[in-house]
Amino acid sequence: MGERVNSSGEIHIVDDDPAVLDALSMVFTLEGFQVTGFVDCHSFLSAARSHPPACIILDVNMPDRSGLDILKELNAENYPAPIFIISGQGDIPMAVDAIKSGALDFFEKPFDADVVVSRVRQAIDANARRAASGSENGLAKEFPGHTSLTPREREVLAQIAAGASNKEAGRHLGISPRTIEVHRARIMEKLGARNAADLVRIVLSPGHGH
Repeated sequence: MGERVNSSGEIHIVDDDPAVLDALSMVFTLEGFQVTGFVDCHSFLSAARSHPPACIILDVNMPDRSGLDILKELNAENYPAPIFIISGQGDIPMAVDAIKSGALDFFEKPFDADVVVSRVRQAIDANARRAASGSENGLAKEFPGHTSLTPREREVLAQIAAGASNKEAGRHLGISPRTIEVHRARIMEKLGARNAADLVRIVLSPGHGH
């Protein structure tokens, strides 16, 4: 049936802790996903470049290089699959930096297996919807500062402009409300907006049209 069999449900898990890797692999395998585990960055990067999976779960603290380095090497902001970061409590600032570098969201240890599976499913579904629509979600193509935003920031901005709460925006995009807040703060900083109403005013000031 070819090499693309089950690719829509394939997950790459990258963690140098065998216990975490085994536990996550077992959870996702039982949920019907095809799982490939990696304990080092080199073999993972080679696999991820040659055959992008449906989703990646990556430990932010790897021994040979950080999760941030891996995100940059993968060009995570433009990578076709959602990337989740695994983070310990002390790694939260690094996890926020990872989101700014293109990671979709992060899981904080210790995590609930049901929550992890649910959010991965949401992210894969949101990614499929985005690929199918190929649209900017109703945002004006041009508005002051639009070139400074990443594709994901434009998606978050479209949700804010449509009046969605952090929780609603997160549900639609497959990410947590607090990660929406991280994006919102960055968007406001980039566009020079003081509040949400200011953001909407900027977005509804297109360079052309009605």
